[in-house]
Amino acid sequence: MSTSAQQPTARDTASAPVDWERRVADLWTAFDDHDPADFLAAMTALAAELPAGEPVASFELASAYDATDHEERAAPLYRAALDAGLSGPRRRQARIQLASTLRNLGRAEEGVALLTAEREVGSDELDDAVAAFLALALVDVGREREAVALALSALSRHLPMYNRSLAHYADELAARAGR
Repeated sequence: MSTSAQQPTARDTASAPVDWERRVADLWTAFDDHDPADFLAAMTALAAELPAGEPVASFELASAYDATDHEERAAPLYRAALDAGLSGPRRRQARIQLASTLRNLGRAEEGVALLTAEREVGSDELDDAVAAFLALALVDVGREREAVALALSALSRHLPMYNRSLAHYADELAARAGR
């Protein structure tokens, strides 16, 4: 199963009814209780309840395809959701998941570009997820030293000790990587 699609932690309810959001959240919570085909059918039915082209529906359906190893079907839906104005926490989730999907499809350079740009957009609770998936994509394009530096830098913020020294070493690695 692809690791890029995960149950979103926060919901943008501006464009979808609260009951719909609850049913989507419940379906994601029960993901492991479903056969992949049944899960996709259930998410397809939920997405069909919203108007055609609704970005939230496209995102959730893309995530479902992604989580059930149908990355080739997920990528265009992520792009459609973003192009249609997906907002709130799902916008950043969609960019992370799209970049991971592109990497899984052998298009890691696109993923690197997408997540490099995403790091400049702003900061939130998903910063480390952006860094982690960017590090994976960097490895796939042969930039391992930069990937390790990025991962260590993100990790340094969570250690109970050695934060400064690990961050310093991460900076040194990044400098030697030509960043």
